[in-house]
Amino acid sequence: MSTEDVAMRLVELCKGSEWKKAVDDLYANDIVSVEPREMAGLPAEMRGIDKVRGKNDWWEKNMEVHDSKISGPFVAGDTFVVRFDIDATDRNSKERMHMSEVGIYTVKDDKVVREKFLPLAE
Repeated sequence: MSTEDVAMRLVELCKGSEWKKAVDDLYANDIVSVEPREMAGLPAEMRGIDKVRGKNDWWEKNMEVHDSKISGPFVAGDTFVVRFDIDATDRNSKERMHMSEVGIYTVKDDKVVREKFLPLAE
């Protein structure tokens, strides 16, 4: 698959709220995932498919997503960018929030090997 193929498939799966399938199908075993900061005791940088799956499990357990909009992908070379706009409620604090961020993805050998998320500046 080309970078564009991987990007289009990731967007398709995310639009269908199939986050776990996206990770299982498209991510390399040695994936590096970088969030803007540590959250809920999870480190900002994680290495390995199992850690990324754990982060996704944490999200599903702790956040109720009311709506999401996925834009893109924007593709160049081995890199693509996707914008995520998410309306969610933290199940613990009951705080509802609107989040906008981009994910920057790097593809090698038909798999996502790195993802980095940048939040929209306030």
